[in-house]
Amino acid sequence: MAKHGLPLGIDVGGSGIKGAPVDLDEGAFAAKRMRIDTPVPSTPDAIADVISGIVDHFDEVRGDSPIGITMPSVVTHGIVRSAANIDKSWIDFEGEKLFEAKLGHDVVLVNDADAAGVAELHYGAAKGQKGLVVMTTLGTGIGSALIYDGVLIPNSELGHLEIDGYDAETRAASSIKDKEGLSYPEWTKRLQRYYSHLEALLWPDLIVVGGGVSKDHEEFLPLLKLKTPIVPAKLENKAGIIGAAWLAAHK
Repeated sequence: MAKHGLPLGIDVGGSGIKGAPVDLDEGAFAAKRMRIDTPVPSTPDAIADVISGIVDHFDEVRGDSPIGITMPSVVTHGIVRSAANIDKSWIDFEGEKLFEAKLGHDVVLVNDADAAGVAELHYGAAKGQKGLVVMTTLGTGIGSALIYDGVLIPNSELGHLEIDGYDAETRAASSIKDKEGLSYPEWTKRLQRYYSHLEALLWPDLIVVGGGVSKDHEEFLPLLKLKTPIVPAKLENKAGIIGAAWLAAHK
């Protein structure tokens, strides 16, 4: 096995766990992504077993390079603090230690939206942007990443802002649009309320919108009236893996 190789990014989600080696010069996958269904129940040991299989699959190209792993959770100093769409046994669990012991390699554990934000900063819609960038991922909930002058401010959790008495993501996530059968103009009224509030709190220089629905950005972003430029993410569902690999390589 080669001593040095390409950093591996692994993105843990509620339905699937995906991984690929990443070419950090290009900001792109260096091999076809591997995906395995998230185990049920999604306990730490069960997820670690799946990740071990993905790591073994890419053993020849990865070498002894570090591994970045995202979680749909708040992560502080390698400890998982919340459990969105994964088993509650993750709460206050030392995930980074588990993965390092299981995989035998250095691991960086990070919130999934933070990883996506870092990828957009270095390779996507926020590349070259100075000042404050806010990235939001619109999906099952609303994830967020805050980046100031290229430095990540982790675990912002801005999808849980209370607006009009509601947790914002329970009104404005794209899953709510689908669940309630909202048209894009109807949903955009809720997004307007959310992004206006976000803008008034933080006065960012750029807002980047990711998540699967961002592929339909022409249906809703032009309807928003903000002072801040708001643009779609460029890396789509690759961002988490790419950002995780970048963070692992630059630990």
